Amino acid sequence: MTTAVPGRLRDDPDFRRYWLARALSITGSMVTAIALPVLVYRLSGSTVLTAVVTALESAPYLLAGLFAGALADRWNRRRTMVTADAINAVLVGSVPVAHLFGVLTVVQVLIVAFTVQAVYTFFDGANFGALPVLVGRARVAQANSAVWTASSLIELLVPPATGLLLAVLDPASLLTLDALSFAASAFAVRGIVRAMSESRDGQPPLRPKVVLNDIGDGLRFLVRHAGVRTMTIIGSVQSFAGGGFMALIVVWCDRVLDIGTSGVRFGLVWGVWGIGGLIAALSLPRLLKRMPPAAITLYALPMSALLGVLAPLSPNWVVASLALLVWGSAYVLVIVNAVSYRQQVTPENLLGRVNTAGRMLSWGVGWTFGSVVGGLLGNAFGPRTGMVLMGLFGCAGVVVAWTSPLRRIAADHEPQVG
Repeated sequence: MTTAVPGRLRDDPDFRRYWLARALSITGSMVTAIALPVLVYRLSGSTVLTAVVTALESAPYLLAGLFAGALADRWNRRRTMVTADAINAVLVGSVPVAHLFGVLTVVQVLIVAFTVQAVYTFFDGANFGALPVLVGRARVAQANSAVWTASSLIELLVPPATGLLLAVLDPASLLTLDALSFAASAFAVRGIVRAMSESRDGQPPLRPKVVLNDIGDGLRFLVRHAGVRTMTIIGSVQSFAGGGFMALIVVWCDRVLDIGTSGVRFGLVWGVWGIGGLIAALSLPRLLKRMPPAAITLYALPMSALLGVLAPLSPNWVVASLALLVWGSAYVLVIVNAVSYRQQVTPENLLGRVNTAGRMLSWGVGWTFGSVVGGLLGNAFGPRTGMVLMGLFGCAGVVVAWTSPLRRIAADHEPQVG
């Protein structure tokens, strides 16, 4: 007997559980995204080590993303997501425990930062394939919009609150919230009733050669599909610039904007990005009714590149917040549009590996190397100059986009009027 799927996402209890799991996990991860570099900066006082934390967020995709995606396409997606959440709850929880006993070191923090993201690559591979199966491909953009709207609201509200908490609590203690969020997410995903994977009957036994063949299938689809390939290249360039910026943002707030590493102003500089992301998430379903995904990327990317250069030049935290608001809108629109597009055009049995291949190239390669290069440039020339230099790389993405097949793809899919 097939369970009827409600027409509206808000009426779908399984999607509500999925949405709740993502919202809980994003909330905890947002706290950690702020607290972890602050923790390393306070422990070490080092610009480079603080940048390394940002690099470690994405490095696992570079090292293990392809294998995680291939395996996630073979395993039960619900079980994979629940297991990954449970493991990460323990890993993140080890930081406040070590702090409580006075044995916390920078080395442990860096190891946890890397390992948590390594485990998350398996969650991400399963999650990417689970959503289209759960809601149907026709509702993927709407579902992503709902998730990104929640994410943007969280990014709006959590950073100011975290900034205030950092004024009275040690950043290591705040990671307890992330550990609890991983545990809560696991329970929510476990409660989803409908399948999030199609039948895997008839698959060959899991052997190294088979996994490598699976990875090859995903890479070949990505390379041969002009739209997916081009958006992946653009994502890599944009992530390179964004990784360099985020690697220096704590030092920039402290040494350039002179607002320290805690308090309301520090939290607001982080939080306005969430407003921009909210605007992008709410706008995407409406924009897709007016223009194809390729056109959205073509028009949003120049604004993202321009603000990536201008934001670091802000003379004070108020102007910086306004610049980050506009940049966040364009930057997130490019990302969520590309993710939804990949989910709509990729065959179900390739969803996990195509996603992790794309994430490996954009997030793993772009963000990782951008974070490292940004940290080195910031250390050599100062955080503001380092950020401007990294922002200039975003302009290369505009050139790639407007000389790529995206222009033809957009023209071929323009809606007919009349």
